[in-house]
Amino acid sequence: MAEMGSKGVTAGKIASNVQKKLTRAQEKVLQKLGKADETKDEQFEQCVQNFNKQLTEGTRLQKDLRTYLASVKAMHEASKKLSECLQEVYEPEWPGRDEANKIAENNDLLWMDYHQKLVDQALLTMDTYLGQFPDIKSRIAKRGRKLVDYDSARHHYESLQTAKKKDEAKIAKAEEELIKAQKVFEEMNVDLQEELPSLWNSRVGFYVNTFQSIAGLEENFHKEMSKLNQNLNDVLVSLEKQHGSNTFTVKAQPSDSAPEKGNKSPSPPPDGSPAATPEIRVNHEPEPAGGASPGATIPKSPSQPAEASEVVGGAQEPGETAASEAASSSLPAVVVETFSATVNGAVEGSSGTGRLDLPPGFMFKVQAQHDYTATDTDELQLKAGDVVLVIPFQNPEEQDEGWLMGVKESDWNQHKELEKCRGVFPENFTERVQ
Repeated sequence: MAEMGSKGVTAGKIASNVQKKLTRAQEKVLQKLGKADETKDEQFEQCVQNFNKQLTEGTRLQKDLRTYLASVKAMHEASKKLSECLQEVYEPEWPGRDEANKIAENNDLLWMDYHQKLVDQALLTMDTYLGQFPDIKSRIAKRGRKLVDYDSARHHYESLQTAKKKDEAKIAKAEEELIKAQKVFEEMNVDLQEELPSLWNSRVGFYVNTFQSIAGLEENFHKEMSKLNQNLNDVLVSLEKQHGSNTFTVKAQPSDSAPEKGNKSPSPPPDGSPAATPEIRVNHEPEPAGGASPGATIPKSPSQPAEASEVVGGAQEPGETAASEAASSSLPAVVVETFSATVNGAVEGSSGTGRLDLPPGFMFKVQAQHDYTATDTDELQLKAGDVVLVIPFQNPEEQDEGWLMGVKESDWNQHKELEKCRGVFPENFTERVQ
C-alpha cells in the first residue's frame, strides 16, 4: 500500500508539472498574439541585462586568465630546459659551476612559486566569483516561470468574473490560486531585485582586486628573476676572465655572397686558406671525346631567357644547372648542394595542383611550439609540432585579441569539414611557418 501511495504521489507530481507547462505555454502564446496582457518590469529587465553582461565578461576573463597561466607554465618549461642545457655544457673544472647550478634551481623554484600564487590569488578567486552566477541564473529563470503563472491565474480569475454565468465557488477558488501565485512570484522578485544590483556593483571591486594581484605578483616575480639573471651574468663574467683568450668572436657574413633567407650557411673562409676554393660536387656524365664536359654551360646575357640557354655536350638536369651556376659564384659546397636540392624540389613539385586542397579562406600556416589544453568547446587542442591552417573568423567582431581561427592540418586532410574541425587557439602558442 505504501508503494502504491508513493507511486501515486509521484504520478500526481508528474501530472501537475505537465499541466503547469501546458498552462504556461498557452499563456505565452496568448501574450505573443496580444490576446493577453503581460506583466512588465523594465527595471528588473535592465538588471537581467546587466547580469548577462557581467556573466559574459567574467567568463571571458576566466578564459584569458587560464590562457595566461598556460603561457606561464610553458615559459617555465622553456626556462627549465634552457637552464638544464647550461648545466650540461658547464664543464666541472670551470669556475662558478656550483653557483650556476644553484641559480638554475632557484630559477625553477621561482617559476613554480609564481604559477602557484597566480592560481591561489587570481584563478581560484575568479572561480569563486563565477560560482555564484549559475544559482542566480536559475532563480531568474524560475522567477520568469512564476510570473507567467501569476499572469495566467490573473487572467483566469478575470475571465470568471466577467462571465455571463458566474460560479461563485469557481471564482473563490481562482482568487485563492491568484493570491498564492502572486505571493510566490513577489517573494522571488523581491530577493532578486536586491541581489542583482548588488552583484552588478561588486564587479568593480572584483576586477580591481584581481588585476592588482596579477600585477603585484608579476612585478615581484620579475624583480626576483632580475636578481638571478644578474647573479648568472656575474658568474659568466668570471668565467670569461679566466678564459679570456678563448673568447668566441662572431663574424658578420659578406653581404655580396649571403644566401637567401631560409638557406643560412657559414660565412666563407678567408682567401688563401685551404677551404677558400670550395669543393663543387656535381654529378657529371663521362666526358665526351669533344673535350667539353656535359656539366658546362654557355654563359647567358642578362636579357636572354632561361629557356634559350644553350648547353654544351648534351642536356643537363635543372639541379645540375643550379649547382654549376652556384659554383661560378665560389659558394661553399654545402650551399651548392642545398641550392641544387631546392631547385630539384621546385621542379618536381611544379606540376602539382596548387592550393586546391586547402580550406576556403586559408591565409597561412602556423606550428604549435607548446602543448595547449582546450578550456572550451570552441577551442583547438594542440600538441607541440601540430601544424594549423589559419582561416578568417566568420564574424570578425567575434575575434579576441591574441586568438586565431584555424583547423589542424591533420584533421583537414582526414575529414575536409570545417564545421567539425575548426576552432580558436592562442596565437602566442604558435609560430608562423608559411
